[in-house]
Amino acid sequence: MRLVAVDGPSGSGKTTYAARLAGELGAGGAAVVVVPTDHFATWTDPVAWWPRLLHGVLEPLWRGEGGSYRRMDWSEGWPRLGERVTVPVPDVLVLEGVSAARRCLAPRLDEAVWVELPDPAERLARAVARDGEASRAHLVRWQAFERGWFAVDGTRERADRVVLVD
Repeated sequence: MRLVAVDGPSGSGKTTYAARLAGELGAGGAAVVVVPTDHFATWTDPVAWWPRLLHGVLEPLWRGEGGSYRRMDWSEGWPRLGERVTVPVPDVLVLEGVSAARRCLAPRLDEAVWVELPDPAERLARAVARDGEASRAHLVRWQAFERGWFAVDGTRERADRVVLVD
């Protein structure tokens, strides 16, 4: 199994890029699965959910077994564990979202892609348009958190490919 991580600041277009990549790889005959970190993260737990992904998905896949996890359900306005998602063993797993290419995963990655819209104000506007005006304050805090996370983790500097969105 090949492992590709698509990472970068919120509102940059990571989900769109990952979907396009999965489509291209799938059109070439590869079995591709996309797992978004949004299925794990919450406003108050932006990255510490990692063990759920590691133990439920990555470790089983590395053993050649299917994995599973319970995704976050936001339908009632706050996060709670929702439905179980099964992850079959793919040819390519695309892990997409903030912290997908974190330093501890770097040795296992076949490719780390950094997707960035350079203007923070435009990223915030796009994220608010996606998540709703009620999420603005959360998104402002999230963006402050991710700036610090990326600086400490060195995510962009380790990327194999940088995609700048305009």
